[in-house]
Amino acid sequence: MITSYISALFARIEIVELLATSFSFSSRMFNGTCEQGGFRIIKIGMKRSIFFILFLFCRCSGIQHSEQDKLRQQNAKGEFIYRRSNEIVYEIPPIEPRIRDLYPWEQSYIGSIPKITKEWFRCKGTSGNAPKIEEKQQGAPAHFYDCGGTGKHSLPIQNEEEFIFPILIELLNEIQAKTGKKVIITCGHRCPQHNVYADSSSKAQVSKHMVGAEVDFYVQGLEFQPEEAVKWIMSYYKKHPKYHGKKEFEEFIRYDKTDVDVSTQPWYNKEVFIKLYKKNEGRDWDNRHPYPYVSLQVRYDRDRDEKVIYSWPKANGGFRRY
Repeated sequence: MITSYISALFARIEIVELLATSFSFSSRMFNGTCEQGGFRIIKIGMKRSIFFILFLFCRCSGIQHSEQDKLRQQNAKGEFIYRRSNEIVYEIPPIEPRIRDLYPWEQSYIGSIPKITKEWFRCKGTSGNAPKIEEKQQGAPAHFYDCGGTGKHSLPIQNEEEFIFPILIELLNEIQAKTGKKVIITCGHRCPQHNVYADSSSKAQVSKHMVGAEVDFYVQGLEFQPEEAVKWIMSYYKKHPKYHGKKEFEEFIRYDKTDVDVSTQPWYNKEVFIKLYKKNEGRDWDNRHPYPYVSLQVRYDRDRDEKVIYSWPKANGGFRRY
């Protein structure tokens, strides 16, 4: 400590002596130039004196800082921190794996299978189909022309938006999720013109396809096992929380009347009606494939709390024409 103080004192004395020498040198330069009368020599001498004084000040500042650093290092002391083995000052929460949020393009998939949306239900009519001619028992043959397809009309409209009953979309996506296989929709919405073209029978003219309340489909990879799709539909109603304790939704009843076009007795609960067509049943323009298929109809609108029935105004005026 004393040694550092003495060193700093000598440094200051040295600076004072240098300053004195500088001023003496400047004075001699000034006197010399006065005797000679040369203004230029005075100017050069003053510049040198100023630079020399600045140099001394910088040197002084550097010496002072170095002395302070030495004193700080000499006075620095270390101290051990003692802590018990089980002592915790700040408790760190356990690391939990975070489930990554899906990217927007992943939200439209179930695994590797695209999710079904109302877009999948669009009418399959097209003006490229040739006219159909059907012989009638009386009168001239009937000619049927297909519609222009999705470029000429919309899906059914409800609340100013295109609409398909949500339960149909939910059930088809449930089947895809449980089976890991793609659902093939053979017939979703039908406009009245395509409905007649696909099936001109009198029974088909009140089809719920025209109001967005019916869909025909099969499961890719389970083409000859349509019962699997029926099983998962029933399971959905038994396990989904919104139907828990509601017997009219959880339990399915077999339809035992003879006014149906299938050999397998259909199933129904309060909301849906299920028909299973064998490979030689229910063939029309949209179901020309060789597979059995399932027809799923909506019986009850849970949002509006009312039965779902076909009506001519909804079927013929409930969609937009372009």
